[in-house]
Amino acid sequence: MTFYEKLERHQQKLSKLAHLNAICGWDQASMMPEGGNEARSEAMAELAVMHHELATASHLAEWFAHAEAESLTKEQVISLKEMKRSWQMSNLLPADLVEKQSLTGSKCEHAWRSQRTENNWHAFSKNLEKVVELSRQEAQIRAEATGLSRYDALLDIYEPGMTTKELNKLFSDVKSWLPNLIQQVREKQNAEKVLTPVGPFPTEQQKSLSLEVMTKLGFDFKHGRLDVSVHPFCGGVPTDVRITTRYDEEDFTSALMGVIHETGHARYEQGLPAQWRGLPVGEARSMGIHESQSLFFEMQLSRSEPFFDLLAPLASDAFERRDDSALSSKNLTLLNTRVKPGYIRVDADEVTYPAHVILRYEIERDLIEGHIEVADIPELWDKKMMEYLGLTTKCNYTDGCMQDIHWTDGSFGYFPSYTLGAMYAAQFMAAMRKEMNVENLIRGRNLQPIFNWLDRHVWKKASTLSTDQLLIDATGERLNAEHFRTHLVERYLK
Repeated sequence: MTFYEKLERHQQKLSKLAHLNAICGWDQASMMPEGGNEARSEAMAELAVMHHELATASHLAEWFAHAEAESLTKEQVISLKEMKRSWQMSNLLPADLVEKQSLTGSKCEHAWRSQRTENNWHAFSKNLEKVVELSRQEAQIRAEATGLSRYDALLDIYEPGMTTKELNKLFSDVKSWLPNLIQQVREKQNAEKVLTPVGPFPTEQQKSLSLEVMTKLGFDFKHGRLDVSVHPFCGGVPTDVRITTRYDEEDFTSALMGVIHETGHARYEQGLPAQWRGLPVGEARSMGIHESQSLFFEMQLSRSEPFFDLLAPLASDAFERRDDSALSSKNLTLLNTRVKPGYIRVDADEVTYPAHVILRYEIERDLIEGHIEVADIPELWDKKMMEYLGLTTKCNYTDGCMQDIHWTDGSFGYFPSYTLGAMYAAQFMAAMRKEMNVENLIRGRNLQPIFNWLDRHVWKKASTLSTDQLLIDATGERLNAEHFRTHLVERYLK
């Protein structure tokens, strides 16, 4: 057995442990009874330590040295590079810190479920302070090893190669034109008459509609399922993808669009190359690219007028309201492209959504760098919400700084991926339109060429290319945020 083959076998062991952790995490969020959290958290922490010990094994240094001297194929060279990068990143953190982060994150997330409902910032902040303390320790360790700033060192986990400098430039540009665009769109939409569908929309009927739409979007139910959780997410592994949503019987579109969003994540996972399964090279390139797929499905594809021509009859049949004007294609299009500043990020329209991301990015960047503390978050959140969206969250922690799950487990550096994903998605669509008439394909109920393009240019590439090179190969250029601005102007002002 060659040293490269030994490394592959070792990596497959790590993948199996990650598989178990993913399914345990899904169950913890969707099925587990409340009383099981402490024991589950301890079990997952033990699993995290086992994974960490294997991932940081000292003998791997010798294996990598020998493998690099072996005669390898082009694909194996790329795979070896990704395995070594993963090993180097894992080796930065001591096992006791990994265990503390797992336990502290589980405790914070579990308590958040009730604390958010109770608007209990005081209790939540105590747990969050511990999470932030450990995240700062991780950031410092990674910064010292990479020469990056503390926040950039965390950002690099989710979006390799991206920096605060580039994000500041991108987001400053967005802030220069976004407020005016929001105002223009709202003025234009004031003249539009939109009907609000009147509930109730029974949960079971919503679920049936969601499953039907997932089928049309190509979700493989032999390797995945749909469930319910407090916060919608896509988890599991490529061969067993778990997506969740939350239902509101007064508004079926919220859950449905959430399902479509998570289906985009799932299709990416299910489309990753089987021959590299269990290896870092076979994983998603970055969280920004992952978000580009969910936002391509939800925003670029499913909020388009042609898609609502497809969706409207399905909704009318699901809820047995074939004569309901509120469920017509035209009205659903207007309804789901309404622009209105709101408190909740996951319910935001695609024009105001970047403001939510930029707000979180600016707070978490300064939090990790030590410029602010957890106690400063509510005031800063309120100030930025007023500045960017004209809304106050003073004393409203439930709809303000406690609404998201990401900070509870220390996922700092993740939020920029959402708006980067929207930019990538717009750029992919612009390139796709040069090769095919996307609107006519949707009208003709023929979505497969669209999926084939994504499979060829994104899904099957996995982590064989850098994000920059993936974009260049697929679209002919590096990230160009002008495609995102053009998309918003074309959809909402013309």
